[in-house]
Amino acid sequence: MINQERLKNLLIELIKIDSLSRRERAVAMRLKQEMEELGAEVWIDDAGDKVGGNVGNVIAHFRGTSPGAQPILLSAHMDTVAPGEGVTPVLQGNILKTDGTTVLGGDDKSGVAIICEALRLIKEANLSCADVDVVFTICEEAGLVGAKCLDVSRLRARSGLVLDSDSVGFLFTRAPAANRLEFVIHGLEAHAGVCPERGVSAIQAAAEGIARMKLGRIDEETTANIGLIEGGVAVNIVPNSVRLKGEARSHSEEKLTQQTAHMIRCLEEAAACRALELDGKLFRPRVESKVERDYDRMAVSDDSRVVRLVRAAGKNLGIDVKTQATGGGCDANVLNKKGLEVANLSTGMRDIHTVNEWLDLNDLYLSAEMVLEILRLNATIRTE
Repeated sequence: MINQERLKNLLIELIKIDSLSRRERAVAMRLKQEMEELGAEVWIDDAGDKVGGNVGNVIAHFRGTSPGAQPILLSAHMDTVAPGEGVTPVLQGNILKTDGTTVLGGDDKSGVAIICEALRLIKEANLSCADVDVVFTICEEAGLVGAKCLDVSRLRARSGLVLDSDSVGFLFTRAPAANRLEFVIHGLEAHAGVCPERGVSAIQAAAEGIARMKLGRIDEETTANIGLIEGGVAVNIVPNSVRLKGEARSHSEEKLTQQTAHMIRCLEEAAACRALELDGKLFRPRVESKVERDYDRMAVSDDSRVVRLVRAAGKNLGIDVKTQATGGGCDANVLNKKGLEVANLSTGMRDIHTVNEWLDLNDLYLSAEMVLEILRLNATIRTE
């Protein structure tokens, strides 16, 4: 029933609209127009002002035709990662990719396009549907901050779906909590050629600390990474400061706490080993550590209403939907923390966050059919 040509064309149109985090205004205005054409009540919140962006979250209320049916939430994010400007979509058969110089932006414009097409078909065919809340968020890629700024009290739906994952046939119900980490190692500057022995290299201390760390895949529940290193002034100066930024993630709060403490301890121990006695005084390098909770874990029960609804829709379409854990965070983490019941439905995106990103349109169409069937089924279930 999905209009495949229309869905494909909308996706390509959206992909061509630049929308890096905090610069989503152009695509937001296009989606506001789309929602208004479908008869929704639409507004844009103040999330953009709060995060230094040029637009807020786009929120749309669709009035349903099935009294007593429970409202449902559909959400996807508008922003893309870099390099994501001037995207040139390349269609080879049913495979949509780019010219290799940018990401595609199927993360998450595939989710956005699917929501638009499903709702357009609902209206065209006059199909039964409960009330639908649509939220297109900003700045998901910048730490889920658009969702963090969302006032969920303005939504009628208490459960629903974020469309923001890869393999069709999977519903992601479990996702890790994440800590954002920032470290500043303070050393002692000196002339690197004349008297390097009078200096303590902050970069060397940082390198030794990183070398001590367990990073990457720690176990089946936990990962960690140091992603940014900034420091130094000139090649002829022993650097007195370096800044590191990283993260730790885990499905276990205990393991997340342990991994975070381990990373701090590694840097502190490395810095302690670089202590220097100079002119009768002992200089000790020091480490400033800043730990912020980026987002909390998501754990939606297999017995939850949304999971049962998605599985029933899959069964009707001949798809055995499996629930699964992911190592990535998404807006669903935040929405569940805010008291909603939200799982992450796949759209078919592949190799995201790379210039090799691609999408099989057959997966896109199947995901859209899934969303349409979910909306149809939801309209038949009276409020529990």
